[in-house]
Amino acid sequence: MNKETEQLIKKYREYAESKKIHLNHNEKIVEGVVGAILFREENFGKKYCPCRKLTNSKEDKKIICPCVYHLNEIEKEGHCFCNLFVK
Repeated sequence: MNKETEQLIKKYREYAESKKIHLNHNEKIVEGVVGAILFREENFGKKYCPCRKLTNSKEDKKIICPCVYHLNEIEKEGHCFCNLFVK
């Protein structure tokens, strides 16, 4: 795992703690999702959720990780759509 991935995982872990949620306990899932987020940042300029479709509109702001949908999804499903964050 590279340093950039480690730093983003740390940032998301701290964020999760502040919201009384958790990162997925499966480290491979976390590494894969974070890797995809970093790929999207490199290619599209922002840390867009890898599980959501980019529309090239202002609506894309909603899917910058953590997206606007994640807390509601966690409440209803026990995890966000991409399984990065869990209850």
